[in-house]
Amino acid sequence: MLIRTTDQAAPQSAFQPTRRLTLFYERSLRKIARQIGDLTSLYDPGGDQGVSPLVSALHRYERLLEPWAETTAARMLSDVSRVNSQHWKQYSEQMGVELRRELENADTGRVMRQLQAEQVDLITSLPREAAERAQKIASESLITGARFSELRDELLKTGEVTESRATPIARTETSRASSLLTQARAQAIGSPGYIWRSHRDNRTRPSHREMNGQFVAWEEPPTLDGLTGHAGCVPNCRCFARPVLPDA
Repeated sequence: MLIRTTDQAAPQSAFQPTRRLTLFYERSLRKIARQIGDLTSLYDPGGDQGVSPLVSALHRYERLLEPWAETTAARMLSDVSRVNSQHWKQYSEQMGVELRRELENADTGRVMRQLQAEQVDLITSLPREAAERAQKIASESLITGARFSELRDELLKTGEVTESRATPIARTETSRASSLLTQARAQAIGSPGYIWRSHRDNRTRPSHREMNGQFVAWEEPPTLDGLTGHAGCVPNCRCFARPVLPDA
């Protein structure tokens, strides 16, 4: 079988994640972080029960958050899927009729369901991790004999710590969703793999920069810097995949 890369036909922006896609998700996660910060400020860790009331409140918030998490994750994934579909349409005219038909019938439902479940778990993990952090701080203060003011100050940073994770989580998860949808649609039309595309700037990891232009089989995700995954699928990776299409 002969193969050709989509680089020959696709615009340079094809399959490249955009900042716009991450903004909604990032803002949503930051709202959760601020709510966690507000909850933390309401509880006095110096009381008879220590951090137990705060931990209980954070776990209640985790449970209450699930319906909102479902809706928020679905909206993010819908946006990513729509943009990914547009990328495919940008050059689908270069395909034969049969390939276009197979592309239109690609079943992305399984991937979307998997991503939805993962995003809901990720969103609800934020208050759960905040509760674990509070317990850890309290336990360490008992061992070190830290003063109450130090314990309180460290607990009050919980919202900031959660918020600092919002940008990398949003960037990673929107990029990963886009990459997985690209893979699902590519494999549906018989694509054997893709050309790795990276941003060659000072923010790009050397190992990812070296991958630029290399062919990667879908069944063989590379391991770079101890992390295994396709372009755009590992934390803080801005790289993306340009599928290699089958060509008679």
